[in-house]
Amino acid sequence: MDWRERCKDKMLSPQEAISYVKSGDRIIVGDWLAEPPALMRALVERGSELRNVEIVHGLSPGPNAHLAPELGENFRHNSLFLGPKARPAFYEGRVDYTSCFFFQWPRMFAPGGTLEPDVALVELSVPDENGNCSFGVSCCYTEPATRYAKTVIAQINSQMPRVGGTQIHVDKIDYIVEYDEPIYEIPKPEVGPVEKAIGGYIAELVPDEATIQLGFGSMPDAVSQCLKYKKDLGIHTETLTEGVMDLILSGVITNRKKTIHNGKVVAGNIAGSRKFYDFINNNSMIEVHPIDHTNDPRIIGQNHLMTSINACVEIDLLGQVNSEMVGLRQYSGIGGQVDFIRGAQFSPGGKSILALPSTAKKGTISKIVPVLPAGTVVTASRYDVQYVVTEYGIANLWGKTNKQRALELIAIASPDFRAELRKQARAMNLI
Repeated sequence: MDWRERCKDKMLSPQEAISYVKSGDRIIVGDWLAEPPALMRALVERGSELRNVEIVHGLSPGPNAHLAPELGENFRHNSLFLGPKARPAFYEGRVDYTSCFFFQWPRMFAPGGTLEPDVALVELSVPDENGNCSFGVSCCYTEPATRYAKTVIAQINSQMPRVGGTQIHVDKIDYIVEYDEPIYEIPKPEVGPVEKAIGGYIAELVPDEATIQLGFGSMPDAVSQCLKYKKDLGIHTETLTEGVMDLILSGVITNRKKTIHNGKVVAGNIAGSRKFYDFINNNSMIEVHPIDHTNDPRIIGQNHLMTSINACVEIDLLGQVNSEMVGLRQYSGIGGQVDFIRGAQFSPGGKSILALPSTAKKGTISKIVPVLPAGTVVTASRYDVQYVVTEYGIANLWGKTNKQRALELIAIASPDFRAELRKQARAMNLI
């Protein structure tokens, strides 16, 4: 039976589907690039009829029209990872931020959790012949949202790539909106000389046959460019980005040596261009799974030679890391950085690597600081940090004394700031 015939009683227009949202509901919206545009437009159109609807989201690439000040009594946005479009409203006090380790987000959605959803709004691929839809570019927390929501409303989009791994059957969807439109895309970030230098140092730390996790941004893309001479790498990551495509095509990434999900690239979500989405579509090597699987440190640690690679904002001389604040303002969120740092520690031969440019604001500010400013969040504790990389080299902090840590970090700071950092370290009795 054709899936449309099977689902004809629950096929609705966007406006009809959103009519099932009630005042006071909590809505979880599909993550990042799998945000369902047609459903979000219909929700905003109906906004004036609703009161006190909580919209829970991570990164949101769409127009974010629900954040308009005039809809403040209708919608309240609760961000789990503060993105650029939500920041202005957050700084104005119109957005809440909820912090939690990424792999534990589904626990907040589960019965008895702090964010039990009434409605999940998601975007999925067209069902296969068995009625199974792919979560496409984001299984991540999208699947847990459908797992726990009282009502699941799905935009079925033929432009959503079909990706293997965790699926959802049409019978588990309450209302279906068939609406085709382009999937949100993320352009490849620019990679400059600083990032290239950092990528080269990181590549030195990545052994052949390692299973790697790359974060998102210019730094991971630079690392990808520096791994082209490695052999039999595997991927187990939170976010799969376009930078790995050439490594797969050239045979650097084979996944043959992976301990779990052998032969498969595993990710929670996927970000890139339409070209990349076409590459992952029906690609038997690639799977997406929910975040309580991909980011669980106990699962991550089962990979042999698990190597996590992430960027951070600043680090102090004790090894405390800030990855989510600029000054005293929340800028992003914790994401899966600590999940993978700790998972790598469980792995035989595993490594965790944190990368950052040595300076900011055109070289006027050191990103290696004596102490993190008062009020700054510690994203990764000094007890978790192993390797730190800047364009000036590699610092290995694991198992080191406070003096050794300070000296290792000063050695990879910008030369313009090393004398002052030594002076501050002496004043702190670190050296």
